[in-house]
Amino acid sequence: MHSLARITVITLALGMSACAVHRPEPTTNLPPIPPSQPSPTPSTSPTPGKSIPAKPSKPVPRTSASFAPPPGGNSHWDQKLGVYVLDDQPNTFYRQRTYFRWNNGWTRSISPNGPWEDTDIHGVPPGLGKQFGQ
Repeated sequence: MHSLARITVITLALGMSACAVHRPEPTTNLPPIPPSQPSPTPSTSPTPGKSIPAKPSKPVPRTSASFAPPPGGNSHWDQKLGVYVLDDQPNTFYRQRTYFRWNNGWTRSISPNGPWEDTDIHGVPPGLGKQFGQ
């Protein structure tokens, strides 16, 4: 019975020590999420002589809830296109580990610096295809 207890203790100790060996992955500094504010509800019957204030526009999200941003690049999430738009490279987009570029036709790459390979409208996210067409 003592040998069974020893094996159990040794197994638990080895298992627990494996957790201490792994280092956590570095985290990416994401911009802070702005706090949400309750929107005022306008009355259904406006008072004569008073105008109803316009609702404040919602802030544009910098990131997507479903897709990770591109590594190491300045970008913002475009809800309509369904991709990240690279801020420092014109007509260059990112989604799911792939960069897309429009230059009178579509190309794609795994790096923002290429190499770029030609693709057609079926190889790009649907929002991009609608925006640029081909």
